[in-house]
Amino acid sequence: MTTLILLWYKTMFHGSMVALVTPMHDDGSLDEASLANLIEFHVESGTDAIVAVGTTGESATLSFKEHCALMALIIKLVNGRLPVIAGTGANATREAIELTRFAYEAGADACLLVTPYYNKPTQEGLYLHFKAIAEAVAIPQILYNVPGRTAVDMLPETVARLSSIDNIIGIKEATGDLERAKEVMTLCGDDFELYSGDDETAMQCILLGAKGDISVTANVAPKAMQQMCALALAGDAAKAATLNEPLLGLHQNLFLEANPIPVKWALLEMELIPAGIRLPLTPLAKQYQNTLRAALQAADCLTTEQP
Repeated sequence: MTTLILLWYKTMFHGSMVALVTPMHDDGSLDEASLANLIEFHVESGTDAIVAVGTTGESATLSFKEHCALMALIIKLVNGRLPVIAGTGANATREAIELTRFAYEAGADACLLVTPYYNKPTQEGLYLHFKAIAEAVAIPQILYNVPGRTAVDMLPETVARLSSIDNIIGIKEATGDLERAKEVMTLCGDDFELYSGDDETAMQCILLGAKGDISVTANVAPKAMQQMCALALAGDAAKAATLNEPLLGLHQNLFLEANPIPVKWALLEMELIPAGIRLPLTPLAKQYQNTLRAALQAADCLTTEQP
């Protein structure tokens, strides 16, 4: 992949990139109609890119076949109107290569690859894992570090080693640690892009030099998130903060229980998806619902007064 092509790809992945939920019926089966409606919601709201079948998309509860089918369906429904970044990470390198190759052949614009979870590889193991995927599939690849979920932390020095591989173009850093973000950007240089994976600190991270936010909040407040990210990218801290203020409750309360439990309940409350979620995930506990409803109202996400 030439340097010119990679630079063009990088410009595609700036701003508010929604970590899209996977709508499901009560029995856990995919709700294709709601998925299509969600994609139209994001196109109309100005969302900058769609991240398909990541953590928020319940990738861990999908079979390999379902995972591939869902990636292909989202790419088809988007139909080139937005960039699609396909979640293709796995805790086995061979499986991650197979998912990444499928996404490439299905027409994804890039892939997002979470660090292998549960098996706790060493830093050398992480380097060799991502190097193998990048060498196997010629598609732009974004690393994803989220130690709170995976039990492994990819250190900035390892990210710097990987940043020298041509088609590894950036990282979603979801620690929420702004000092960590600055360290990664310093070690990797301007040709490697950092994206926030933590909505609560995303604005500050972008003002420090990150290129956007791979966002859970954007599921329910896509227009506000897109505008806030655009202002932060332009360096307008005051206006970005004004837009971010009503979203703070969402940034916090969409994680009252494990993601995507709260965001799926929020979208149900907004009448955008049905209640389906797959075990071992469960619907949002009743004691949290009023708190999250208040955050939705503060962000002007509910069009009518809710009970």
